[in-house]
Amino acid sequence: MDFLIYLFCLVVGAAYTLISAVFGHVFGGDHGHVGGSHGHAESGADSSDGPGVSAFSPTVIACFIAAFGGFGVVLRQVDSLKSPWLSAPISLLGASLAAGALLGVLRQLFRKTQSSSESKVASLAGMEATVISPIPENGVGEIAYIQAGTRYTAPARTEDGKSIAAGRPVRIDRVAGTQFFVRPI
Repeated sequence: MDFLIYLFCLVVGAAYTLISAVFGHVFGGDHGHVGGSHGHAESGADSSDGPGVSAFSPTVIACFIAAFGGFGVVLRQVDSLKSPWLSAPISLLGASLAAGALLGVLRQLFRKTQSSSESKVASLAGMEATVISPIPENGVGEIAYIQAGTRYTAPARTEDGKSIAAGRPVRIDRVAGTQFFVRPI
């Protein structure tokens, strides 16, 4: 009976993985997108607040189930390990290690391939920008700058408190919080 349980887990876990790999691309596989807003929402019970894969993702769970079944089927072939009292705990350990290894590989892959589209503020000092909303005397206007091929806008004021008209080029001196301090070029 325990052999059938192991075989069932192996078949279900492997089938789920194959079906989701094939049909996930055919039927879209969208997740967490809010229709019409181009937004993206994620939730999870672990470290899914950053880029990566949750330990409770269907892929990791399917790997665990398939590995549990696979280890169980193999262990049932060894005479000294045929007892479910021995094969089940060893299969659980093997499945945990396999799922953990998959999780580690996927998280490493996502960490290396996903980058933020947000600008790196520390590297902005000395960069040129253009005033797009006039900066009034002792007031705040708006600048636009391009970093790594992406155009950004930000609130800006002058270092000396003087006004700058729209369309004028400026140099970013420093960034304090969300406020950019610039001077005319």
